[in-house]
Amino acid sequence: MKLAVSGVSKHFQGVTAVNDVTLECASGEIVGLIGPNGAGKTTLLNMISSLLTVDAGTITLGDQAVHNIGPRQIARSGVARTFQNIRLCPNLTVRQNIEVAYTTARRHRRQRLGQLTIERLMHQLGIAHFAEHKASELAYGTQRRVEIARALALAPEFLLLDEPTAGMIESETKELIAAIMEIRDWMGCGVVVIDHDLSFITTVCERIYVLDMGRLVASGPPSVLRDDPRVAEIYLGRKARRQAIQAVNGPPSPA
Repeated sequence: MKLAVSGVSKHFQGVTAVNDVTLECASGEIVGLIGPNGAGKTTLLNMISSLLTVDAGTITLGDQAVHNIGPRQIARSGVARTFQNIRLCPNLTVRQNIEVAYTTARRHRRQRLGQLTIERLMHQLGIAHFAEHKASELAYGTQRRVEIARALALAPEFLLLDEPTAGMIESETKELIAAIMEIRDWMGCGVVVIDHDLSFITTVCERIYVLDMGRLVASGPPSVLRDDPRVAEIYLGRKARRQAIQAVNGPPSPA
């Protein structure tokens, strides 16, 4: 199955947040979406998950058009997500937070559940020992893992992760990389991930899309971050990029 975004745009009171963006993710593939703050990354995820309507373009899941169908229906269709700002139910336990999504999967996505259980998810994300703790009692990085487990409890075809490593220390990030890859192999779901940690992105993703000011400016394997001058300018700025090149190659030869 393929999740395909084709020529999608979004405008807010005359401001173009996303401008004619096209990307795709196949089942079992991990795709990165990067860019500076304000590039339109989260807006794009909000359209894929139907939290925002699409002003132009289409989003399809397999052969089904899924843009503008509403967040409840998109979840039932097989797209789950996490959020940049964690949205757990603070007064529910870890198990109860995951059960909310798992109940939906049993009703609407039973054919995808297979051997998926709440216990297996908690073990896979390293949160089983927090099962009876309230979400509000957990460290920020642990809450991130609970949110990912809750999204996976929907038995999705595609998982959208918005800044999953935010608030995590380096060891937690490495554990998350291993968990995401194991879950991809186990569940066969495609993953679209936004993150500012370029080491994380280049390690976990097979393909990367780069946004800047709402436009797609580059795409390709992780080497695109190193080899595409547009990407370097976005992250370093033209002057800083020139200085970095000179530091490696020496000053330019006189004319």
